[in-house]
Amino acid sequence: MLNATPLIEVWRGEFLESQHRGHAVVCNFEGEILEAWGDPEHVILPRSSCKILQALPLVTSGAAAAQGLTARHLALACASHQGANIHSQLVLDWLGQLGKTDADFRCGTQWPRDIPASNHLVKSDQSACRYHNNCSGKHCGFLTLAQHLRAVPEYHEVDHPVQIAVRAAFEEMTGETSPGYGIDGCSAPNWACSIAGLARAMARCAAGGADPLGKAASQLRDAMMAHPELVAGETRACTELMRAAPGVALKTGAEAVFIAIIPGLRAGIAVKIEDGATRASEALITALLIRLGVLEADHPAALKRLGPIHNWDGLQTGQISALL
Repeated sequence: MLNATPLIEVWRGEFLESQHRGHAVVCNFEGEILEAWGDPEHVILPRSSCKILQALPLVTSGAAAAQGLTARHLALACASHQGANIHSQLVLDWLGQLGKTDADFRCGTQWPRDIPASNHLVKSDQSACRYHNNCSGKHCGFLTLAQHLRAVPEYHEVDHPVQIAVRAAFEEMTGETSPGYGIDGCSAPNWACSIAGLARAMARCAAGGADPLGKAASQLRDAMMAHPELVAGETRACTELMRAAPGVALKTGAEAVFIAIIPGLRAGIAVKIEDGATRASEALITALLIRLGVLEADHPAALKRLGPIHNWDGLQTGQISALL
């Protein structure tokens, strides 16, 4: 990644043990870059950080209203959940509303990340299902939109009406024509954009607006903030940091992408760590939330990701620091 800059350092005693380079952008609702580190125009795959953008057509099409979806459903549509019962049961209920089954998903089977859910499957000698997949909420949204459009079942294919609508919303919100896509872990297309474009889209989600996309973004954003436990799950950064910084919507993505939507400042953040380290993206988004005054530096959720490092015996051995 050209022009990536050092952003996160990991110290052990007096020794710099690791350094993570990357890019970060803070945008306002008008799309102006307020602050940037690295190269704002560097093109990335936003991975799951952009799920709110992928869920926009679910709302703008009228499919969500026609299906009677609640804020809990909308939060789950934006989630990378860990397959806890609170997630899986809502997915199953949603499938039932649609008259669909696990076999209608195209996201693939994934073992739940939630320890109690995983232990239950092991103890009962059951296998994981597609509804355990961390993206199954997003795919419920895709299924709902496909059914509303009376489209064919292969909703994950790039030329399907669902994905055509997703691309249009994505490009409108980022203000860019995407140069292409990669296939995500859940088999859906993931459209590329610049880091500035991703931050711009999140700032637009923060500001909302009277237009259909603005209203839909506000509805989805508010659902995420109202139900942080559905967006990720217990012990996860998205959930814990949203609880620590009320009024902020957060979403991580694979390969160390992270976004923040800050309605109170009408601003959006996008970060990408060069080496794909989640440790670093979580530390960086934490540092930026502190910098913008929406998260207390001494909150336990902040200290868990940015600050002192302790060993198994509770002894402080080092520090994770941000270079902002």
